Amino acid sequence: MKTNGAARSGADAALLPGEFLLRDGTPAMIWPLLPTDGEALREAFRWLSAASRRSRFLSELHELDDAMIQRLVDGVDGVHHIALVLVVLPPGGMERPVGVARLIQDPVDPATADIAVTVTDDWQGRGVGTVLARALIARRPAAVRRLSTVVDADNHASLALLARAGRLSSGAARRGVVDVTVDLTAA
Repeated sequence: MKTNGAARSGADAALLPGEFLLRDGTPAMIWPLLPTDGEALREAFRWLSAASRRSRFLSELHELDDAMIQRLVDGVDGVHHIALVLVVLPPGGMERPVGVARLIQDPVDPATADIAVTVTDDWQGRGVGTVLARALIARRPAAVRRLSTVVDADNHASLALLARAGRLSSGAARRGVVDVTVDLTAA
């Protein structure tokens, strides 16, 4: 998640190799989460509202402690546990990470993977989550044919994102969450 911290000027605003445009026209890049990105994850978490934290972690979480950072970073192997970071490169603004997504293949059922996407509040609704989900699905292990995850029942954006990925089925909401399965073969 490291960025060079330099603002992009109008002259630098042309797309570079590896850049793409978000729905609102903002240039962005995606790259793998690095083992050294723990503190950057902790900082990005601070950009999330309490509602976004609850939607992502399904509980009241006030900070990412060292144990949580370790779980989020150390297990990433780029094969069975893929984590990607989306960094925006706004012309005239500061580049910064605004989204993180991960896909974790189930070791008991290799055809299934869990998926999680987190987008900072100020960048929600601009296509960050969609782009990250597509990138994860494109990089998934060949055996993965379906996603299985738990979503906050009120998180309509996540449910819509999953529905766009393939044939979605879900159980009845219980305690404010819903079990969701997405058949990727239909995508």
